[in-house]
Amino acid sequence: MARLILTFGYATAEAFMRTGVADCAIEFRCHFVWGKLKSSERLKILLSQRPEKRAFEHWTEGLAGRSLTDEEMRSLDLTEFCDGFDAIELWANPEPDTQLQLIWLLDHLRPHANITSRLSLVQSDTRIGEDRAEDWIAQRPHAVLIHADHLALASAAWAAWRAPTPVAWFDLLSQDLSPLPQLRNTMIALLEELPNRTTGLGATEMRMLELLAAGYVHPYDLLLSRDWVEERATYDLWAMGALLDGLARCVNPAVSGLTEGPFDGAMHGSPERLARFENSTLSLTDLGKAILAGVDDFSDYNPIHRWWGGTELSDDNFWCWDFENQWLITR
Repeated sequence: MARLILTFGYATAEAFMRTGVADCAIEFRCHFVWGKLKSSERLKILLSQRPEKRAFEHWTEGLAGRSLTDEEMRSLDLTEFCDGFDAIELWANPEPDTQLQLIWLLDHLRPHANITSRLSLVQSDTRIGEDRAEDWIAQRPHAVLIHADHLALASAAWAAWRAPTPVAWFDLLSQDLSPLPQLRNTMIALLEELPNRTTGLGATEMRMLELLAAGYVHPYDLLLSRDWVEERATYDLWAMGALLDGLARCVNPAVSGLTEGPFDGAMHGSPERLARFENSTLSLTDLGKAILAGVDDFSDYNPIHRWWGGTELSDDNFWCWDFENQWLITR
């Protein structure tokens, strides 16, 4: 029986091939947890026949275990490629970005009954990574057959994440989310990244201030702290770097001492700039201390503009999370 495994992230597909679990594996490398979401048309292209201009996130870029000719890559979309396998398994770790990719892919596959009838989900409570992929795979978590309730929930959640306000995402919490066992944790984690009604900062930003107050005074002390591994970080390094920029490089900073930025590819491509960034000695400003004490609000002193799913957060479209009461509010 030919088995195809669909997974997410980097350096995971090859591990499935090394262990012999799959005849072929595809790792998806999209990111939906930070920044403006790609249009529906752009996302369709990533799962369709390969365009003339190669796209890093195209499904063929993460293919392992089978070589495709240029003609095949230009003529096969993902669903056509799946037709060649008897069993198709989705392997997902619990991180929010993976869970968002999972609901996106299930939503895409939902109309294709010939694919979903052979589809199952392997959902783990621990993260699969390059350094422990074989150990994770060796556990062989139980595969659950995908049914209509999985697909309907995935479509509802994907539509809610793309909506122009967080209301639909929040409303889903009152529904049965058990078909996708890590979805509830993901939904709450992402709601907690909305500005807190008291501090104006999300959970990751507040954790950075806490680490700084605890003596972690260099940028990578914050960005690569073991806390993010142990607590299942919501964001990746690039997103957290952008959040640190937002705390330090704004009208009224909560963090002082950051001597280089922004945290982007250009900075990392310059050894001199990267060294200045790494060697920055950070500290809390008076505003940062007041925010950490819960007596001041970052958004009272700085304009807000960033994307949260399909929601464009701004001073005119300002949504907050009431952590104490687990409630969504706007102001």
